[in-house]
Amino acid sequence: APNGAAYFVMLDSWDQRRGKTLSVEAISQQVQGQLFAIQDAMCFAFVPPPIMGLGMVGGFEVKVQDRGGAGLNQLQQTGDGLVFASQTSQVVTNVNSSFRANVPQLYLDIDRTKVKRLGVSLETVFNTLQSNLGSYYVNDLNLFGRTYKVLTQANHQSRGDVEDILELQVRNNQGQMVPVRTFAAVEALAGPQNLFHYNLYPCTTLTGMANFGFSSGQAMQEMEKMLQENLPSSMGYEWSGMSYQEIQAGNRAPIIFALASVFVFLFLAAQYESWFIPISIVMSVPLALFGAVLATFLRMLDNNIYTQIGLVLLIGLASKTAILLVEFAKQHHDEGHSIIDSAIVAARLRFRPILMTALSFVFGVVPLVIATGAGSASRRALGTAVFGGMLMATISGIFLIPVSYVVIQKLNDWIWPSRD
Repeated sequence: APNGAAYFVMLDSWDQRRGKTLSVEAISQQVQGQLFAIQDAMCFAFVPPPIMGLGMVGGFEVKVQDRGGAGLNQLQQTGDGLVFASQTSQVVTNVNSSFRANVPQLYLDIDRTKVKRLGVSLETVFNTLQSNLGSYYVNDLNLFGRTYKVLTQANHQSRGDVEDILELQVRNNQGQMVPVRTFAAVEALAGPQNLFHYNLYPCTTLTGMANFGFSSGQAMQEMEKMLQENLPSSMGYEWSGMSYQEIQAGNRAPIIFALASVFVFLFLAAQYESWFIPISIVMSVPLALFGAVLATFLRMLDNNIYTQIGLVLLIGLASKTAILLVEFAKQHHDEGHSIIDSAIVAARLRFRPILMTALSFVFGVVPLVIATGAGSASRRALGTAVFGGMLMATISGIFLIPVSYVVIQKLNDWIWPSRD
């Protein structure tokens, strides 16, 4: 756009930007605070999207649509109103609207009757305007093993004023040069620089980011609340970019956790040929999940896809730790010992193997927890969830798993006494 500009800032290496205050999000917020002081322009600092091609910026992206034909001015007022409403929120930041309905423009009014009378072709007029004011593709040039596009365009000094447009000349059918001012006039008006549509409706794009300490899901919920409170009846909205993908993937997360738990339970039920014994093993899973959530909360991380992968991983890891104890206790009970004695013996004899196995894994993921450099955000999220979950499952499981085994085994023997 002639009244807009974009700058791409390259940050220093990770080794030179240690600390949270030098992360890309923190730098973006610091720059945004300084940009607010500029009165002559609207300036925003954005983080690029994590996956190029899915959205324009990092954070959330929502399309506000004019579904009732309210008009472009109403569309801009609605977008500006949402931006103003977001400034009082503690959850979202850097919210802005991309649409402007009253951008200063110049309209070249061509008198087609005069053009025809002067013997000038309209195609020649438009090609002249395009090649001088815009750019006109000529051909491709192969040079030094690379292909370059050849474009014609007037020097910027020859197209910086309104008079420069009128001084352009076109050739008529008699070979004479005709100035553009003889058949055209320039009018100043205001209108949208670009008019985008989303699902056939005129729209404005609202982009923003979650504030420090809040997840993208919380930011999207906050924006949905603002949209429902401030949108008129003729307007609607739809999520796009990474926000749309997050919503689509987020709806499947509970199903994935449920299926993972069900399959673990069914495998254990087939192994022990019992519907009750696996319950004492699966009881360790909630402890691990609680530890993962607590560790993620204490480190002020968000619940992203890497954290969720860690939660699914903990379902198997916590069950494996519980199996070491429950399987030994069940074998001891099948040999004729009492349930309580079997649980005590299993807790005493399997204490060291459980502790060594669990702690070796916990210390093994410490490099993920304290990771730095490119890609460290994903490693920290995964490592923190697994570290906290396994630590909680190990410490509490040593005491709670034998108790749950005693309760479940007594219930199993009471229902099927013949198996005792």
